[in-house]
Amino acid sequence: MASLTFPISRIEGHAQVQIEVEDGEVVTARFQAMEMRGFSQFVVGTPAEQMPVVTPRICGVCSTAHHVASVKALEDVYEVEPPPLARKIRELLLLGQIIQNQATSLFIFTMPDRLEVSSIFHIQEDEASEEVQFNIAQRALKVRKAGTDLITLAGGQFIHPIKAVIGGITKGISAEQADTMRDMLKKLLPCTCELFDYYWEISARMRDRIGTWGDDKPAYYIASTAEEKPSYDTKLIRVMGPDGAMRKSFKAKDFREFLDYQQTEYSYAGQTSYDGEVIRANSLARMNMTSRMGTDCADKYLNRLNETFGKPAHPILLFDLCRGIELVYALERALEILEEPLDQGDLEVPYKPRDGEGFGLVEAPRGPLIHHYLVEGNKIRQAEFVIPTVHNMLAIERALKVAAQRYVSGECIQMELEHAVGRVVRAFDPCIACATQ
Repeated sequence: MASLTFPISRIEGHAQVQIEVEDGEVVTARFQAMEMRGFSQFVVGTPAEQMPVVTPRICGVCSTAHHVASVKALEDVYEVEPPPLARKIRELLLLGQIIQNQATSLFIFTMPDRLEVSSIFHIQEDEASEEVQFNIAQRALKVRKAGTDLITLAGGQFIHPIKAVIGGITKGISAEQADTMRDMLKKLLPCTCELFDYYWEISARMRDRIGTWGDDKPAYYIASTAEEKPSYDTKLIRVMGPDGAMRKSFKAKDFREFLDYQQTEYSYAGQTSYDGEVIRANSLARMNMTSRMGTDCADKYLNRLNETFGKPAHPILLFDLCRGIELVYALERALEILEEPLDQGDLEVPYKPRDGEGFGLVEAPRGPLIHHYLVEGNKIRQAEFVIPTVHNMLAIERALKVAAQRYVSGECIQMELEHAVGRVVRAFDPCIACATQ
C-alpha cells in the first residue's frame, strides 16, 4: 500500500493530508492535525474571572470569538445578562472578526488557488500586469485591515481583545470614533464588492479548468446564526438536513445530546457527526441556513448564489463564495451599527461571583464555538472548548477522498492531486491552532 503525504500551507496551524492507495484505488484520506495545545488542561486552577483575557491566547486569528465566548460562559455561571449597548458593541467586535477572517481566507489563502500561483503577491504577468497585481494585493490588505481596526475599536486591541467583560463592556465608542470608522468602511465597501466580483469570476474560471466545484454530495449543516439577518452573538445551535429542512435546535449545554464526538488515533483534533452523518459548519452552512442577510449588497449576492447553485447548495468550493457574501454583509451591518449612539446607556451590570457550570456560545467565522466551564472556589476546575473546525473534520476527509479518486488511477497519480488537496482543505478554512484543545 502506497502512502501519499501532503503538508498543507495557507491555513491556521499545522496539518497534513495522508492518502493511502492500494492497486490504484484510494483506500483512505486522512486530515491530520500535527500539534497539541493543551489549553483545556493548563487553564485548570485559573481564577475564573481571568479566563476572558487568557483564552484569546488560544489563537491569534480566532481570539475575538474566544474572548466573547469566554465572557458568555462566565455570565452563564454568574447568571448575569449584559445590557443592550454592551451586546451591540460585542456584535460590532464579532463583525470585525468576520471581516478580518473572511478577507484573509479569500484573498490571502484561496485567491492564489484560483490564479494558479503561490501568493497574490506573485501573480503571473499573463494573468495580471504588475500594476494590476499590486492593486489587487493593496486592496485586499486594506479590506483585511478594516477588520482589524474594527476589532481594535470595539475590543480595545486587535490580537487579544480586552473590552468585553462579565456583565458588559468596559467602554463605549464615541461619535467621533464611530464617524471615522464609518467613513473608512463606506469607502471600502465598493472596493470589497469589486474584489469579490473578481473572485467570483476567477472561481468560475477555475471550475471550468478543473471541471468541478468539489465534493457535492449532500450533507447536514450546523450553525448558530439566526434564520434571517445573521447574528454571531447567539444562543441556539441549529441543524439542517441535506434536503434543507431544519432537524434540531438546541442550547450549547445540550450539544452532547445531539452531536457525537470521537477522537481519532491519527490526529490531535477530534471529529463530530450528527446521527452518524457528515456535518458541515462555517460559511456554506450559514448561507444555506439563512433566508436573507438583511443588507442590500449581501442580499444580492445571496440571491445570486441561490439562483445559480440552488438551496441548500452542497459543492465545497462554494464555501469561499459564501465567505465573500459574509464579508460584504459584515461591512454593511457594521455601517448600520456605527450610525447608532454607542456611548449612551449602561455599559455593564454588577454581578456576584459564584460557583457553578456555564456555557458560552458564539458563531465564530468557522462555525459554532462553545466554551464550557466548571467553576469551584472561583477557579476553573474543568474547561472544555468545542471548536467549530471539529464539525468539519469528517466532511474534509470525505471531500479529500472524492478529490483523490479523481486524480488517482491504476495507471498514474496526476500532479493536479497536490493542488486539489490544498484547495479542499482551504475551502473549509480550518483552524488547527484552535481544534487541538
